Amino acid sequence: MKLTFYGHSTIGLEINGKKLLFDPFITPNPAAKHIDILSLKPDYILLSHGHGDHMADLEAIQKDSGAQVVCIAEISHWLDVKMGIKNTQGMNIGGGHNFDFGRVKMVYALHSSSMPDGSYGGLAAGFVITAGDKKVYFAGDTALALDMKLLADENLDWAILPIGDYYTMSPDDAIKAAGFINCKNVVGVHYNTFPVINIDTELAKEKFAKVGLNLQLPGIGESIAL
Repeated sequence: MKLTFYGHSTIGLEINGKKLLFDPFITPNPAAKHIDILSLKPDYILLSHGHGDHMADLEAIQKDSGAQVVCIAEISHWLDVKMGIKNTQGMNIGGGHNFDFGRVKMVYALHSSSMPDGSYGGLAAGFVITAGDKKVYFAGDTALALDMKLLADENLDWAILPIGDYYTMSPDDAIKAAGFINCKNVVGVHYNTFPVINIDTELAKEKFAKVGLNLQLPGIGESIAL
């Protein structure tokens, strides 16, 4: 399983020959200008919620690639009506589905959600991806929440957690979250894109290491093996 960071909360996962893309927000991000979004060609786009900084490039990438969009039911309906995107899998919190690369379970995220036109976007969500002997949690935008403890016995190999504070968890809360979900390997996202979510990345790494956690902060366009 290979993970590629495309800036902000945009993550690519290559699993069993399939490409997954989470929360595509690339072209509005000045730090990601070198990424050609039409070269990504995902098979699936997983959308955690409807805020613009998570779906700005969804329409362009989906219509170029034909990717299936996995999202909450309300967003699935909105994509159909507003964008003419019909290849969606509209799930809901707690539900799971088997895809050709593995299993996706939609889980709770403590965050607001609305669509770019201001309409209701359902609930914010995260995803637990199970493929072969690997299990990865993409938390989406979330605050620290006791519901995370429900994932403690999932035997997660990796967790992709927001660490930028202000809109989501801070590094300190992400450390608590890692304890709640019983996962020692973390990829940090949703930081340093805007001034209000700028953090001291070296201090964050030190804090994680001090409590025995492995925090990875790949550069934009960089890939790591999971």
